Amino acid sequence: MSVSELGPNDVVTAQPDTELGTVADRLASNNVGAAVVTEDDSPVGIVTDRDIALEVAQSDDVASTPAEDVMTGDPTTLEADAGPLEVSQAIEAENARRFPVVDDDGTLAGIVTLDDLVATIGEQLGNVADTIEAQSPDYSP
Repeated sequence: MSVSELGPNDVVTAQPDTELGTVADRLASNNVGAAVVTEDDSPVGIVTDRDIALEVAQSDDVASTPAEDVMTGDPTTLEADAGPLEVSQAIEAENARRFPVVDDDGTLAGIVTLDDLVATIGEQLGNVADTIEAQSPDYSP
């Protein structure tokens, strides 16, 4: 299974000059916690709901603040054909929860999150449990 299969390919995006009010609306309407900031379809940053919330204490007009003022720039990306282990390694190395997925040209192709990894591991553990139960009929958890 590749990273591109773990997370959604339909990613909420914004431009560096997109106002945070617009970003917040996109996050809310898509029920997600982050938008990938792109230039020429390549990721240049990430804005999270937490970034927007923290800006409240810094700005009198949060809604008009451009995404580039609060985004985490130069995000670590994962290649679309990377494996799930690389997601785990990136989470540990970067202390981050979300990673843009890019194709061979560096173009945004999706996003993968800690939640995607945990859900996938949970599904796989369910499959393992089914196999154990099928092979060991007397086994009962």
